[in-house]
Amino acid sequence: MLSRKNKLLALKIISLFSVVRGYNIPIIILAQYLSAIFILAPEIRALDILLDFNLFLIVFASSVTIASGYIINNFYDSRKDLINRPNKSMLDRLISQSTKLKVYFALNFIVALIALFISWRAFLFFSVYIFLIWFYSHKIKKQPWIGNLMAALLAVLPFFAILLYYYTRLPLYEIETYKRQFAVISAHAAFLFLLLLIREMIKDLENIKGDLTDNYKTIPIIYGERFSKKVISLLSLLTLFPIYLLIEIYDVGYMDIYFYFCLIILIFFIKFLWKSNSKAHFLLLHNVLKFLIVAGVFCIMLINPSILWHGKKLFMSI
Repeated sequence: MLSRKNKLLALKIISLFSVVRGYNIPIIILAQYLSAIFILAPEIRALDILLDFNLFLIVFASSVTIASGYIINNFYDSRKDLINRPNKSMLDRLISQSTKLKVYFALNFIVALIALFISWRAFLFFSVYIFLIWFYSHKIKKQPWIGNLMAALLAVLPFFAILLYYYTRLPLYEIETYKRQFAVISAHAAFLFLLLLIREMIKDLENIKGDLTDNYKTIPIIYGERFSKKVISLLSLLTLFPIYLLIEIYDVGYMDIYFYFCLIILIFFIKFLWKSNSKAHFLLLHNVLKFLIVAGVFCIMLINPSILWHGKKLFMSI
């Protein structure tokens, strides 16, 4: 049997895991590595990417920055989360606000040291990224439009860290040959950005009560629920453009199956959106979008499944 002190320590560890949303971090790490292997640097051998120490440091620094971002976001949202997510909020409150801040600054200090070790560009990128996350949580999040746009942008930025890592090492004469590849990357980024933006707007509909309590000026609060649904429907239709590019114009291998699947799901998503009028309905829509985003991470491997078979053969030969 655990003693009372050990039980409290275990609960605090679980609470910290909840605050930093530790269940999201492995997905983010996987997404970054799969993006590097299949989208950002397909010409580089997968094993070389996995063994690239500087890339590992960038992925690790990104993950730690995102974890610290969840902490500062939790710090500022503690009041409204009591209404929107009472069960999670009670667990998160086992860690004091002062402890959250100490962990937040400690994590950011670790990121700064890692970034300095990589390069001055990495240090500049992560310094700006940390500042933007804080500025979003402290000021921008309560504002309509810009708050949603910035939330989606901050979620996509870690992938640009890897993009910069590979493209800043290219000689000028080779950049021209990578224009098409950059267009493919941009189409993927646009699709992900739109999904994240839609998710942020669904969260605003889901969390209206808590947002009103904490004086958040979200789109449904200012313009109404019907207007929000119109904007979400428009954004869902805009995903057709990057989907068309990725299926018809560019070569994404078998990942086009995923995009056809998303197309079907988004049609039903819009239909159900207009019938939704409760927190439970919007939570279901939110979870559908989370599923599409997470499924998209694993479906990146469909771009070139042969890499997996080669990797399996290599592993079996060791």
